Amino acid sequence: MQDGALPADTLSTGIAGLDSILRGGLTPHRLYLYQGVPGSGKTTMATQFLLEGVARGERVLFVALSETRHELQESAASHGWSLEGIHVHELFPDNDQLDPSSQYTMFHPSEVELGETTRRILDAVEALKPQRVVIDSLAEIRLLAGSPLRFRRQVMALKQYFIGRGITVLLLDESNIQDEDLHVHTIVHGVVELEQMRPQYGGDRRRLRIGKFRGRAIHSGYHDYLIATGGVQVYPRLVAAHYRREGENASMSSGLPSLDALLGGGLDRGTSTLFIGAAGTGKSSLASHFVMAAAERGESSAMFLFDESIRSLVTRARGIGFNLEQHIESGLVKVKALDPAELSPGEFIQCIREAVEIHDARVVVIDSLNGYINAMPEEHFVIVQLHELLAYLGQLGVVTIMINAQQGLIGHMSSSIDVSYLADTVVLLRYFETRGEVRQAISALKKRTGHHERTIRELRITGDGLKIGAPLKDFRGVLTGVPHEEPELRPSAQAPAAEPSIQ
Repeated sequence: MQDGALPADTLSTGIAGLDSILRGGLTPHRLYLYQGVPGSGKTTMATQFLLEGVARGERVLFVALSETRHELQESAASHGWSLEGIHVHELFPDNDQLDPSSQYTMFHPSEVELGETTRRILDAVEALKPQRVVIDSLAEIRLLAGSPLRFRRQVMALKQYFIGRGITVLLLDESNIQDEDLHVHTIVHGVVELEQMRPQYGGDRRRLRIGKFRGRAIHSGYHDYLIATGGVQVYPRLVAAHYRREGENASMSSGLPSLDALLGGGLDRGTSTLFIGAAGTGKSSLASHFVMAAAERGESSAMFLFDESIRSLVTRARGIGFNLEQHIESGLVKVKALDPAELSPGEFIQCIREAVEIHDARVVVIDSLNGYINAMPEEHFVIVQLHELLAYLGQLGVVTIMINAQQGLIGHMSSSIDVSYLADTVVLLRYFETRGEVRQAISALKKRTGHHERTIRELRITGDGLKIGAPLKDFRGVLTGVPHEEPELRPSAQAPAAEPSIQ
């Protein structure tokens, strides 16, 4: 889905996610700056920009000031690319400059080498007449310039030269470490700032933001991106208000009349439900039951697993009489097992967006929130991101089921994170002990969108599926885990009849 109309006069960056953030791509015939630390993916993103030009039949030029052609070819090969069609122009000092006798004596090297380097760049441009140019990197030109003023004037001269010839240019540079480096920001048309984060555990994570873009409203803020085989993948930050789908206000039945009665008719479409309880109380089985019910109606579902493998899910489902594997093979149920240590928030949200927008999933299961939170231990705004995700799914009419495992088994229970206020419906599952057995209880504590039962019912997980028993009216304290049986009311224990009122 698109976030509104895209400008017609745009130039693709070769990265779909970045084009979406820029609302179509780059404005042609302008200078742009990609800025980041070494290893942040600047050269990879620039290569994708040039490959996009080659695919469109354009002439493209890569001016290499810091990498050799062989190094660029090796990097491209690691992504499965060929540099055929990209003209690589290497600009390195001549071999004779290593000879002490050939060193400059009357002039500073910068006074000679900067002019020579600039001349060789312009000669390559005049010979090829490209539509797209990448200069890697500005750090070399800055060193040759020697002073901030001379560096700024050199970049300004390059800007006037390229714009006058209708060329779109990417300038690659390291992250600014001095205030005078910000002068380049005032010259270029747009700035893409790349950041690389190193969490205490797990792989490195990367994010970008558009520091500047003239003449167009772009998606501001930080956006996660990933350097994978095949190139850089950018995951635009989710803005729920940009996505709407007209849907009916209806309930999704579980297929069990007793469960539907407990939930006030089922789960309402466009709402989120939290299944909360101790480990093993049946939360995942209950979520699988709703997925099976949706599949039997021909509706698609998506399950995102943080705490178990797909094989474990299928085996557990088979043990309670659910042929979930059949629906996975047919494509009605999409299951993705996620590695918490290698996941970024943007990548996870992109997985959900693809399931909903491409595969039309009507039910989304996140199992569990504990794993989701553990995947982002250093994210300070994970609750805000979750709120935005639930709002997005709600506006598209998706039934969202979240699972949260509480700490402990019986007695006092606690959660590592409280998201009950975000969910529209909260279903509590508990162990309780009676007659020498450990049983499970289920109750609906909250439902924003309508009426629900206030009773506590017994939940049994059998080889034929889930069974919801009658309300546990003969017990008191079920939710504590150690209930007490209520004494039966006898005639002698009944309260005396009220005296007739005075007329």
